[in-house]
Amino acid sequence: MNLSNFPTIETQRLRLTPLTCDDATALQEITNDPVITNAVHFLANPFTSDDAAALIIGEKDDRDCFIGAWDRDDLVLVGVIGTHLHGENEIEIGYWIKSSLHGLGFGSEAAMAVIAMLRGTFPTRHITAECRVENIASWRLLEKLGFRPSGEAGRRPGRQRLILYLDLAANDAADREG
Repeated sequence: MNLSNFPTIETQRLRLTPLTCDDATALQEITNDPVITNAVHFLANPFTSDDAAALIIGEKDDRDCFIGAWDRDDLVLVGVIGTHLHGENEIEIGYWIKSSLHGLGFGSEAAMAVIAMLRGTFPTRHITAECRVENIASWRLLEKLGFRPSGEAGRRPGRQRLILYLDLAANDAADREG
């Protein structure tokens, strides 16, 4: 399985759909902000339209998908959820929200919807995330979503790896039953 057929998801306030090259300008506008680029290590600073297009196109291996979180009322991009397949049994999520919209629940709403879809589509994969411990707001959001620290360093510099606890509990129960 891969991420090439990621469906559109509607929530109370958001429309979540994979970003396309037509979305590069909107992606560049919300991402070209030191609050964002300093927190996400693989984003260039400044983050240009070319950078946005390259991120959207990716490696073309269907193992990464950047999902735009669009406000359903005014169709403005408010954030991004990244999904990344690792190996045969893990899928990682990451996210950023336009800095002027921090604290309004958009990250939580978008991430919960994406996680629910991933759990249904990839039921045997562990869902993981990486976060700097000092990024208190993001760490708290991940904990609210059910993630717990694994005790391992992340793949990215200065990050800790977190695993979706609900995911582990469901997989452990399935292992005991099977």
